[in-house]
Amino acid sequence: MNPEESKPVYRPALKCLFFILDWEKADELSEVFARTNVRFHFIAKARGTASSDMLNLLGLGAGEKAVCICIEQDCMVPALFRETSRTLGFYRPGTGIAFSVPLSGINNPLLRVFKESAQKEAAQYSEKEKENMNDNAKYELIVTVANQGYSDAIMAAAREAGAGGGTVVNARGLMHEGPVKFFGISVQEEKEIIIILAEKERKLDIMQALCREYGVTSEAAGLVLSLPVETAMGLQ
Repeated sequence: MNPEESKPVYRPALKCLFFILDWEKADELSEVFARTNVRFHFIAKARGTASSDMLNLLGLGAGEKAVCICIEQDCMVPALFRETSRTLGFYRPGTGIAFSVPLSGINNPLLRVFKESAQKEAAQYSEKEKENMNDNAKYELIVTVANQGYSDAIMAAAREAGAGGGTVVNARGLMHEGPVKFFGISVQEEKEIIIILAEKERKLDIMQALCREYGVTSEAAGLVLSLPVETAMGLQ
């Protein structure tokens, strides 16, 4: 056997990062990504839904928002969050939020992009810094995909169950005939994706409330799921 073939394949730990902030700040965030060598990112226009008493707390008030998504190595997340906070002031209430979720898979061409520099960057990474960031891992990301026009009602139900605020992204949905027949729901192409960052202890109550009132068998035809959040920034 070739000794090289017996070596374990190095796979860098990757995270999917979300940044939610005012739309007019999106270009500044892109500049931060350029300075910190973020390889690619995606930006979608959205709107905030937080009630007035949450504006200064979450930075997710009404108005145009930018939802920015990028993929980065786990070891680089603290440095990226720190630079974002320094440049955009995420340490100030009401500026915006950022959080990361674990990434369980990626296609090989993209993986190779990260593998080229991953080991070198990982060697410069501080484990203590990672531990400090993970102290904030007390949130869950709740995502609801529903028919258009139900986001305000969905957020009202979520707030009643303990959510502070959310962000709505307009989208288009397609569904296979099988689920349509099984659930007996009508397909509406125009969808709304409601993103809610909630404390872990409130996740179950929020999800149960949304499923009960706006679940897949309701007129909203809502699909509700949650993802673990490993690090968070901009929440006080």
